[in-house]
Amino acid sequence: MQIFVTGATGYIGSAVVQELIQAGHKVIGLTRSKEGVKKLENVGAEALIGTLKDTECLCKGASMAEGVVHLAFSHDFSDFAGSLAADLNVINTIGETLIDTGKPFVTTAHANGDASDKATLALADRGVRSAVISLAPSVHSDADSHGFIPRLISIARSKGVSAYVEDGTNRWPAIHRLDAAKLYRLAIEKAPAGSYFTGRSEEGIPFREIASAIGKHLNIPVVSISREEADEHFGFLGALAALDFPSVAPGNSAQTKEILGWKPVQPGLIADLELGHYFSM
Repeated sequence: MQIFVTGATGYIGSAVVQELIQAGHKVIGLTRSKEGVKKLENVGAEALIGTLKDTECLCKGASMAEGVVHLAFSHDFSDFAGSLAADLNVINTIGETLIDTGKPFVTTAHANGDASDKATLALADRGVRSAVISLAPSVHSDADSHGFIPRLISIARSKGVSAYVEDGTNRWPAIHRLDAAKLYRLAIEKAPAGSYFTGRSEEGIPFREIASAIGKHLNIPVVSISREEADEHFGFLGALAALDFPSVAPGNSAQTKEILGWKPVQPGLIADLELGHYFSM
């Protein structure tokens, strides 16, 4: 199958591209730079130069391919509403191109991105084998340099303590980057139309365990702080550091595994932290 991938040179996208190629698929990757072209060509993919604002380019990529994986997203926290609106526009643009083709179209769920999810799933009634994947908040690996875990480590280094909120029993789901890549590949191959999948290889790790692993490797104290102190300590991550994700955003990874035959095999988050690569960046 020839697959068009947006965000093809990004953290998750680059792993998805390699997973698809290793499984025998051909990939057309969207990139906006010459460096991106080289990265894609080096792994055996074809490059299509363009941006998410280039509707003609998006339509071209979708038309050329037998399926689409949409991973690109602007994580602009200063205008997150704008990022969500742009994502919805991309989904509508690609979706219109795929109507009545029966082609698979896999997109990614984002916080407060219900409109994009609904737009993707609605395409199932218009002749598109559409599916949405909701990934765990922590997508970890030795290539992770900008996710939540590196930020928590940076905060711990600067503060001199690794903190958790109150008793630290609130849970964070996690998934390894390579397990996530396999999930996208399986979804593009066989997800039923209108499917919504939860991508969590671990349903919920107590935040205190994450803080303890960070404190151990940095050789700094691990401390409890109050919810009132969390925003000052963690900055914009304050609310997330106290959040019990499975309670507010329940998922069904068991269903994902059953329908797609997805079997995560990579190290869990704590095991990945124990490998030490996060602390050599």
